[in-house]
Amino acid sequence: MVSVTPRLSLPLLHAGQAQKETDHNEALALIDLALHASVEAVGVNEPPEEPTEGQCWIVGSAPIGAWEGYYNALAGWTAGGWRFLVPRFGMTVTCREDGLVARFEDGNWIVGELHAGAVFVGGTRVVAAQQPAISDPTVGTNVDSSARATLSLVLEALRAHGLIAR
Repeated sequence: MVSVTPRLSLPLLHAGQAQKETDHNEALALIDLALHASVEAVGVNEPPEEPTEGQCWIVGSAPIGAWEGYYNALAGWTAGGWRFLVPRFGMTVTCREDGLVARFEDGNWIVGELHAGAVFVGGTRVVAAQQPAISDPTVGTNVDSSARATLSLVLEALRAHGLIAR
């Protein structure tokens, strides 16, 4: 009976076990895939023909060949061949292909989305939760069409960036 860790399914050693180095080395190979993970690309279905040791991919939704049956897994090439790591909620990786971060959530990889309550730059809060809508300018007693046009463009830019509601 093979016992594994509950989160990453790393093989555990047993007292009196022969060739403990096999399980130990397997666990180290999987840890190497998981810690500070980076992948070449996300959603790849076919293993590359000539991977380099240490390269990883996130397997796509219709894997074939050596990756068949490993949907959404991290596939890493090691000296011993392919190793697969089943992702867990909250796991994040950086993708070399586009520089975006992918996060595993609710059974899927979400690429390029950043979720936060606020954004700080240099210790200063620059973006917070979306604010309520601002009414478009209306005709007043002193009409300045140029100022209204500019204000409308500013409002549209704020809406397009999601900083205020429509």
